[in-house]
Amino acid sequence: MKTTLKTSLVASSLAVLMLGGCVNQGLVAEQDQYNRTKIGAIGGALAGAVIGASTGNHSGKRALIGAALGGLGGAAIGYSLDAQANAVAKALGTGVSNDPLAALDPNRDIIVTKTPQYVQITFRDNMMFAVNSSTPQHSAANKIAKVGQVLQKYPSTIVQVAGFTDNSGSYQYNQGLSDRRAANVASVFANSGANNVGSVGCSYNAPIAPNTTAQNKSLNRRVEVYLYPNAQSQINPCQQ
Repeated sequence: MKTTLKTSLVASSLAVLMLGGCVNQGLVAEQDQYNRTKIGAIGGALAGAVIGASTGNHSGKRALIGAALGGLGGAAIGYSLDAQANAVAKALGTGVSNDPLAALDPNRDIIVTKTPQYVQITFRDNMMFAVNSSTPQHSAANKIAKVGQVLQKYPSTIVQVAGFTDNSGSYQYNQGLSDRRAANVASVFANSGANNVGSVGCSYNAPIAPNTTAQNKSLNRRVEVYLYPNAQSQINPCQQ
């Protein structure tokens, strides 16, 4: 048992090193924007090694094969997320930002960020809807449609649209408004070619700033769009 485990770990380590070479030598460019690809490859390799080592005799060989296959799968998911983030940002006329303070900048109407699990797009309420309206304004609908067109190239991507309000008015009223806004944005995505589109209204849950000033309330009124590579990556945006 100890020998099998040791062999598996050695095999997985070799596979990770091999994959690291692939990342640096042709699988994807060696740039900071593709760090997630490396993380995905390593995670996939280790998972593949464990699975390979537990499926019968010749565990060392199985671990090496499992690590290689798992690593390539993880790298592919990482690359897909990076590619989507960059393509979406380009379509929206912005860049990809992981600045944790970006969401608190009132001058940014659209923010595209990346995490190891998903791509997130944040649309400010003032550029999306008229007051008390749940129908996207014409310019906003055009931007959403551009993202939907980009997502046609990624048919397996899961799209989740979440609507948020400030705490003005009752929770029930804001729940209905956030539901309708999220659903209408999701419809634009679906009509423009995106697959696997769902929506959820979060009322005034999960504020990004205290609802104590007019500026903070405007930050909390938003629509967030999540692009997931698979169901296991999904989160509940209303409980962040």
